[in-house]
Amino acid sequence: MYSVFIVDDEPIVLDGIRSRIDWEANGFTFAGEAGDGEIALSMIHEIKPDILITDIKMPFMDGLQLAQEVKRTQPWIKIIILSGHDEFDYAKKAISIGIQDYILKPFTPEEITAGLKKAAGEIDRERRQFSDITKMKEELKSKEALIKKEFLNNLLHGSADMNTVMEKCQELGINLLSRWYKVIISRIDSKSGSQQNQQQTCSLLNSYSASWEQAVSFFHHSNLLVCIFKGSTQEELDENVYRTAETISHITSKNEDCMCVTAIGITVEHLFELKDSYEDAKKILAAQPHEKENRIISSEDLKSENSQILELKETDPFIDRLKYAGKNDINAIIEESMTLVRKNPGQFKVFASYLLVDLIFEVSKLIENLGGDIKQLKPELLQRSFIDEAVLNEKNLTDHIETLLNFALEYRNSRITGKYADVIFKAKKYIEENYADQNTTLTTVAQAVAMSPNHFSTIFSQECKSTFIEYLTNVRIENAKKLMRETDMKGYDIAYECGFSDPHYFSYIFKKNTGLTPREYKATLS
Repeated sequence: MYSVFIVDDEPIVLDGIRSRIDWEANGFTFAGEAGDGEIALSMIHEIKPDILITDIKMPFMDGLQLAQEVKRTQPWIKIIILSGHDEFDYAKKAISIGIQDYILKPFTPEEITAGLKKAAGEIDRERRQFSDITKMKEELKSKEALIKKEFLNNLLHGSADMNTVMEKCQELGINLLSRWYKVIISRIDSKSGSQQNQQQTCSLLNSYSASWEQAVSFFHHSNLLVCIFKGSTQEELDENVYRTAETISHITSKNEDCMCVTAIGITVEHLFELKDSYEDAKKILAAQPHEKENRIISSEDLKSENSQILELKETDPFIDRLKYAGKNDINAIIEESMTLVRKNPGQFKVFASYLLVDLIFEVSKLIENLGGDIKQLKPELLQRSFIDEAVLNEKNLTDHIETLLNFALEYRNSRITGKYADVIFKAKKYIEENYADQNTTLTTVAQAVAMSPNHFSTIFSQECKSTFIEYLTNVRIENAKKLMRETDMKGYDIAYECGFSDPHYFSYIFKKNTGLTPREYKATLS
C-alpha cells in the first residue's frame, strides 16, 4: 500500500478525490488532507506519505513552494501537481524541482488513479534500485568513497591533521565550515537476524543520504550510519538533526523486519571537537542494546530519564497510557469502558463491578510504581461501598471512574520530575484548549512548549506511543462524540466545533477511527 496526502483549497476538489477513488482496490491508502500548503507541511512532516497530490495555486503557500520544501526534507515523496489550463506553463516549470506528474483540471477519478499508479511504479523502481546491495558494496568500495571514509573516520577519532583539514575537505568536495556541529550514529538491525534485510535497508539509506542538507555521512561497519551535521545556529542544527533522524527511522521502517536506534551526540563548536560529539553518540548507542523499536535518543534524553520518576515498570498498557494522560484521555477511557458495559445491558451490575475493580487494581499499580500506597492515600477507593454506589446506574459508574482516574492523575502530577514530562503535559494542555482551532498543528504546539517541531515530534511520539497527528485527531474525535452524546448539534456544526475544516472530511476521519459514520454513532446513543 502507498499512502497518499492531498492538498487543495477547494473543499469540493478534496471531497471528490477522497470519495471517488477506490483507494484499497488500487493499492493505496488515504493518509490525510489539508486546505493550504502551510498547514499541509506540518502534517506531511509527521505522516510522511509516499505520494503528495497538491493544487498549484493556494493561499499562504502555493503548490510549488510546498513541493520545494517537501522535496528538501522528504525527497522520497512523489508529487503530483493539479493545475488549470491557464497554469499549464507554470506547471511545466515544476518538473525542474522534481515533480513526478501534473494533471489538468477538470480531471476524472481515472486520471487521478492513473497518476497515482505511475507514481507508485516510480517508487517501486527507485526502491529496487536503491536497495541493490551489490551496487551499494561497489559504491562503498570505490577509491573516492574509501578515501572520504578514512578522512572522516580520522576526523571523528581525533587523529586527523587539523592543519590540513580544510584543504583535504576541499579536495574531497566536502564543506564542513560552520559555527556548530553534531554527530549522530544510527544502528540498523534486523529483528529476525536477516543479513539481507539489514543490508537492503542500509543500501536504501546510503542512497538517500546524499540529499540530506547540511550533513555528510558514511557507513562505519556494515550497519552503522554516521552523520556529521553542521549549522549556523544551534536551532538550525537541532532542526536538521532531528528531521534527518526521523527520516532515517521512516526509511528503516519500510522494511518491517528492520529497526534502528539513532544516538545524537552533544553539540560542539570546532572541528577538532567532533571527537567529543562522536564519543558521546557512541556511549548513548552502547547503552541501548536491546531496543525493540525505532528510537531516537540524545544525551539530554538520558539525563531526563535518569531524573524522572515516570520511567515506570512496563506492567500493563493501561499504566503506560496513564503516564501522560490528560483530560481528554480520561473522557476517552471512560467512553471505552462504558462501551463494554453497554454491550451487556442485562448484566449491568456484574460487568460494571468487574470493570471498576479492574480499574482500581490498575490505578493501585500505577500509584505503587510512583512510590505511593493507595491504602494510605485514598482508602475510600478500596471500600465495598465505593463499588456498590458506582454500580447503581450508568451515571454513578462514569462519575466514580472519573473520580478514580482524576485521583491517579493528580498523584502522578505531584510526583513528576524531568523536563519531557513537563513538555508533554504542556502540549496536551495546549491541545485541550485549542483543538477546535483548525490552525492547531505540530508547529504551533511545538512553539507553545518552546521546542523545534522536529524535536517535539520525536519526543511526543516516543513518550506517548502515538504521533502528534494521531493524538490531535483522537482528541477531536472524542470531543465530537461528547457533543453527539450531550447536544442536538448538527453534524456539520460539530465538525467545525472540533477543528475540522470540512464536514465530509470529518465524516471520513470519524468512520476511519470509530468504524461508524457520525450518523450511525448517533443512532447507537438513542
